[in-house]
Amino acid sequence: MSINVQEAIKRSIQTEKNAMNFYQLGAQKMINPDARRTFELLAKEEREHAAQFYRIYQGSEIPSLDAFLDSPPDNESSWVSTIARLIAADFSEQKALELAMEREKNLEETLLETASKIDAPEIRAVYVLNAKETNHHYQLIESEYARLMGMVHETDIDTFVRE
Repeated sequence: MSINVQEAIKRSIQTEKNAMNFYQLGAQKMINPDARRTFELLAKEEREHAAQFYRIYQGSEIPSLDAFLDSPPDNESSWVSTIARLIAADFSEQKALELAMEREKNLEETLLETASKIDAPEIRAVYVLNAKETNHHYQLIESEYARLMGMVHETDIDTFVRE
C-alpha cells in the first residue's frame, strides 16, 4: 500500500508538535521537580523530532518550523485534549506519567506502521529513528514513574539485590 509521503510527514510534524505541547502543559502542572524535568526534557526532544521530519518535508504548508511549533496548541488533538482533561479533572504526576507512557507506546506503533508503508529508504529511516527514540521516551517515563512510585526499577535490581 502506498501512501502520500509528504502528507504523512506533515502529519508527523503535527503529531510531534502535539506531543511537545502535551509535555509542556503537563510540566506546568507538575509539583515534583524530577517529574517536571522529565516532561520538560521530553517536550524539548519532541521539538527535535519535529525538526527531523521537517528536514525531509517538501511541502509548502509549514513555511517556518519555529513559527509552527510556537503557535498555540491544537486543543482538538488527542495528545492535547487528553492532558487538558487530566488537568481539568484530578491531575497528578502519576496519572500524567501513565498517560504519557500510553501515548508514547501508541506513537511508536504508528511510526513503525507508517515506516513499513514508505518505499524511500531515507524517509523510512527517519520514521524508524523516531520510533526508536519514542521507545526511549517510554523507557524514560517508565523509569521516572517507578522512581515516583517508590518502585525498584530494573536498572537498580543488581544494586538492590547486593545490598
